[in-house]
Amino acid sequence: MDDQTVARRLLACLDLTSLNDDDTVERIDALCDRALDDRFGVRPAAVCVFPQFVPQAVRRLEGSGVAVATVVNFPHGGTHWDSILADTRKALVDGADEIDLVIPFRAVLSGDLFLVRDLVEAVAGVCHSHEPPAHLKTILETGALEDDFSITRASRLAVEKGADFLKTSTGRVPVGATPEAAASMLGVIVEHRTATGRLVGLKVSGGVRTVADAAVYLQMFDEALTPVTAGPDNFRVGASSLYDDIVRVLL
Repeated sequence: MDDQTVARRLLACLDLTSLNDDDTVERIDALCDRALDDRFGVRPAAVCVFPQFVPQAVRRLEGSGVAVATVVNFPHGGTHWDSILADTRKALVDGADEIDLVIPFRAVLSGDLFLVRDLVEAVAGVCHSHEPPAHLKTILETGALEDDFSITRASRLAVEKGADFLKTSTGRVPVGATPEAAASMLGVIVEHRTATGRLVGLKVSGGVRTVADAAVYLQMFDEALTPVTAGPDNFRVGASSLYDDIVRVLL
């Protein structure tokens, strides 16, 4: 594929993101306005913002076809169930279409797998019982898990308990997305699809800044899931700096 074809595909799969501690109403309006840009005949799949900005993003994007995503248990992956579930419910009431949940990734390393399993199952239950149902993306923080065994274990727990997407990273740790981590996650996605027929998506996030960076993961998904190809229903890239490079390629 030529660069413009890749860039257009990536734009359709982009979660245009602003998760800065100093985000403002004006910055979120500007983010949404970028998502509404029709110059290229395709819009990002979603914008991803902190929970307090969900109502604003929902109003700004109404009728656009661009989903609103938000984060819970972000970025530290804590274990406070009541607040995690309450935050999820409030975000959905406020209009969020997608929830990006940071799993208690340290529990994977310590072997407390029941905690991870039960939390994903509980949040998936809230998301999927909402009307309309919301998608759940589980952030594994693969840079902290480090090895294939831990990433595969976390991925299996998440997909078995209802995750709709596996996501690499919060972008708040030194190591974000890597091809090695994505390969481990895709292995579980293929395994789960073979066993159940359900296709779980992949979201790469953390350090993906250019079309060339993101194209690696797009190709990996296409090759692993053939004849299925990557699209917004099954593949996302979480980034804002990537948007600027997509625009550069398409202009």
